[in-house]
Parts: sequence; C-alpha cells; structure tokens
Amino acid sequence: MTPSRLLTSKKVFIGSLLLVVCLMMLSPVLWTAITVSKPTNVAFLNPPTFTWDPSFRAFVDLWETTTFHQYLLNTIVVAVISTVLALVLGIPAAYALSRCPGWVAAGLLILALVFRALPRFSVLLPMYEISKQIGIYDTNLAVALALVAINQPFSIWLLRNFFAAIPRSLDDAAMLDGCSQFQVLRKVMVPLMGPGIITAGLFIFLFAFQEYLTALILSDVNAGTVPVFISTQLGQTLPLLQQAGAAAMLLTFPVIAFAFVAQKYLVAGLNAGSVKG
Repeated sequence: MTPSRLLTSKKVFIGSLLLVVCLMMLSPVLWTAITVSKPTNVAFLNPPTFTWDPSFRAFVDLWETTTFHQYLLNTIVVAVISTVLALVLGIPAAYALSRCPGWVAAGLLILALVFRALPRFSVLLPMYEISKQIGIYDTNLAVALALVAINQPFSIWLLRNFFAAIPRSLDDAAMLDGCSQFQVLRKVMVPLMGPGIITAGLFIFLFAFQEYLTALILSDVNAGTVPVFISTQLGQTLPLLQQAGAAAMLLTFPVIAFAFVAQKYLVAGLNAGSVKG
C-alpha cells in the first residue's frame, strides 16, 4: 500500500471512530428529543415506536402550565452573576500568580485545585448554614456566590495560563512609562487578554448554567434553577415526564449552540499554556 493510501485509510478510520464516539455521546440527547416529540400515549411504549405524528405539545404545556419560565430566569441570572463575579475576582488573581515565582504560583494553584476537587457537600453545607444566618438563603445571590467559590479555582488556573503567555517585558515597559501594577493590568494586560477572558467566561457560564447540586441545596422555592425543576418532574405522571424532557431540551440546545459558535475560544482554553512546536 502506498503512503498516500495508508494516510487516507488512517484518516477514514479515525474519522469513523470519532463519528461513532460522537453518536454515542449524543444518543441520550437524541432519544430525549424523540421522546418529547411524540404524543404522550406513544412516547413511553415498550417496545418503542419509530413512526409517529410529531407533536410539540410538551413544550407548550411546559410553558403554559408550569412555572418553568421562573426557573429559566433564575438559571440565566445565576449564570450571569457568577460569571461576572468569577472574572472580576479571577483576573487580578490570575495575573498576580502569572507574575509570581514559579514555586509560589505552583503551590497556590495546587491548593486552589485541591479545593475544587473537594467533595461538593463539604463545601456546600457550610455555605448553606452561612446563607441561612445572613438571610440570603433561597436567593439567586446565594446560589451565584456559591458557584463563584466553586468555579473560581478553575477560572484562575485557566486565566493564569493565558497571562503567562504574555511576555513580562510588556509589564516592564508599561511601568517605565509610569503605570502602576494595577494600571498595567487594566490598560495593557486586559486588552490583550480578550480571547482568554472570553474562554474563561464561557466555561464558567456553562458550568453554572447546568449546575444542579448547588441550586438544590441553596434554594427552596424562589431560587430553583432548571436542573432542579427537572428533578421535581421525575417519577411523576407521563405528561410531567415529557415536560421534564422538554425542559432538558431547552437546557441542552442553548449549551450545544453556544459551544458550537464559540468553539474556537473553547479550544483556545484547552490549549492555553501549551508549547508550540
């Protein structure tokens, strides 16, 4: 076999393998979409039917007969607040770590990642008690602040890699021109960090948008998010199960579309700090 044919065969094999993996990953989403599009009387038949008249009544009922819109609003508010706060706090911290001696930055980053890896309950239970005591339990602010604390280590680690790729000579040149350290960050670094900030913001937003456990523990009636709403529909009647599927679709499709549109920033985030050959 010639080298060109061997290369083509290798590409076909890798492409086919990736296609199979993608289909396996997307199969739950596709199955949920199919179930939601069926009439209720055939949606949960066993064995399933593969011919039906498409019906999107579940989406209409979800919006008209439930308080889903409030859960959706809470989800968006929590995701936006947590993203903004995480970036406001994470950018200065990441910049400072990128300019620290190597062993200091490495130690602090390891501590941050250890905190991120702690069992979620060990972090959320103290937050639950504190939010009760200061009167913010069952508010979007409580859920957003908890998500900031949980996702902050990841955002700092990601942003730090972007800052580390910027030459320190730019800091020195700006300080020779009379800039303070904060002015260097605000006037020089932040404008250069556009892709990094967008990448970190996208990751944090996506994490917050689909977070379940934090909202479940820190909310009761007023601050529930879409994942919490979906969990309340499970184990109920078949129409409610279809509504849960419709809610899952409304939660999933924006995330997929968001990731597809912003894929170059997400890939940049995964490659941040890597060495180019």
